[in-house]
Amino acid sequence: MDQRIRDSFARQSMMATFSARIDEISEGRVVLSAPILEIALQQQGAAHAALSFALGDSAAGYAALTLVPEPQEVMTAEMKINLLAPARGQRLRAVGRVVKPGRRLIIVTADVYAVAGEQETHVALLQGTMVPVAP
Repeated sequence: MDQRIRDSFARQSMMATFSARIDEISEGRVVLSAPILEIALQQQGAAHAALSFALGDSAAGYAALTLVPEPQEVMTAEMKINLLAPARGQRLRAVGRVVKPGRRLIIVTADVYAVAGEQETHVALLQGTMVPVAP
């Protein structure tokens, strides 16, 4: 399972563009993080919501993939985001988890945190649906 997630993640050029990395993988849970780079800032100096969304969506999707048998993969069918606070700091950390697994629909969430030194601020909450698909 671990290598499957890492191989898939390595093929995501958007995650590579933002220097994202995998921090943890376990059944039904994946943690990703990325530095808040100059290229990902919005006009007020916080990380753009698109970075929070991309990182959260990927973390939730990979959490779902941990529960899907090979060779199936998953794709996002829908995803909602609540932005809770400006994302200021050095890194974003997204914790994706499966709420309810299923054969046709997998309900997922992701919590995104801005990390500034030792302090973490909950900046976004995502909830959505992943769909198993053929490779």
